[in-house]
Amino acid sequence: MMNSIPCMIMRGGTSRGPFLHMRDLPDSQEAQTEILLKLMGSGHALQIDGIGGGDPLTSKVAIVERSSHPEADVDYLFAQVDVLNRRVDFNPNCGNMLSAVGPYAIETGLVEPQEGTTIVRVRNLNTQRLIECRVPTPERQVCYEGDTRISGVPGRAAGIQLSFLDIDGTKTGALLPTGQATDTIDGIEVTCLDAATPIMMVNAADLGLSGRESPSELDDHPAMLKRLELIRRQAGRRMGLGDVSQSVLPKPVLVSAPSSDTATLCTRYFVPHRCHKAIAVTGAIAVATAVSVPGTVANRIAIGAEKLASDGRLSHVRLEHPSGFIDLDVEHRNGNPCDIARVSLIRTARKIMSGNIFYSLPSASSPDMLTSKAS
Repeated sequence: MMNSIPCMIMRGGTSRGPFLHMRDLPDSQEAQTEILLKLMGSGHALQIDGIGGGDPLTSKVAIVERSSHPEADVDYLFAQVDVLNRRVDFNPNCGNMLSAVGPYAIETGLVEPQEGTTIVRVRNLNTQRLIECRVPTPERQVCYEGDTRISGVPGRAAGIQLSFLDIDGTKTGALLPTGQATDTIDGIEVTCLDAATPIMMVNAADLGLSGRESPSELDDHPAMLKRLELIRRQAGRRMGLGDVSQSVLPKPVLVSAPSSDTATLCTRYFVPHRCHKAIAVTGAIAVATAVSVPGTVANRIAIGAEKLASDGRLSHVRLEHPSGFIDLDVEHRNGNPCDIARVSLIRTARKIMSGNIFYSLPSASSPDMLTSKAS
């Protein structure tokens, strides 16, 4: 039997996917998982029977609803839908999809637009953290057209400022979950850090890489990918995340000295088994935070490249990635490099379609039935 659900497809930053109202979905996360898999067409490399694009960056879903939190306007639940393995991970946050949450909330009447700029306060349910989104709303209408260009997206659009608040320990409860700036895993020095999202950073040179390889070159390096995954799983245990073999967290990041004089670091970010064609917003926030934290892999490379400020902190970080650059402003509380008040950056978004999306569900006896990975 075919079913339908109201849907708005939006690009948020360098990601794209359907935006749904929580009230239009069943309460059970298992039932939600079934619907999302059908919507996206998971279980097929091209996601041919749904709207996924056969890539992790276009197999994402944002679920939004009016918030009961006194400091938030809307709640945002992010779902990463696996392309092939018919699995949905509700653990991570996605800052790129978040770029479109403010416009979506205004477009669907969850937030009343203001003249000029509308501030949408978002509570991310994956991390229980707050984000302020400044959406351009001239004449009280969402404006998507503008002069802002972000790497990894063609053309220009209206800039949307995102400010992530109190990002330390979003999943593990600590900025440095292992209690130290570096750990040695499989003979490799690794930084395990949790700011906006848990990551594990490795100096690309320690894996015999330059750090400037293209995503396709890295994806075609099975021995390196296997070793990186083994390190990631051990890092997950040390961070208190348990067995992460079926989770996308922590995300692996290779860092190296930048090729540009204007950049702080060069990055290659994994999601987690394929190299991102740019870098995730939450991953960029974590790396930007790590730059100022004494002794981390990122901090040591920044010092070696003479990129760190004289006081040991860096309030503006520019990260080089496969598609260009991303700029972040880091605000340290009371001058403490390990205490981050907020990290801000500019993204863009675009509304692509609005209407109903159709899907069918298997019968209870179908061998297709599966379980979801919930937080």
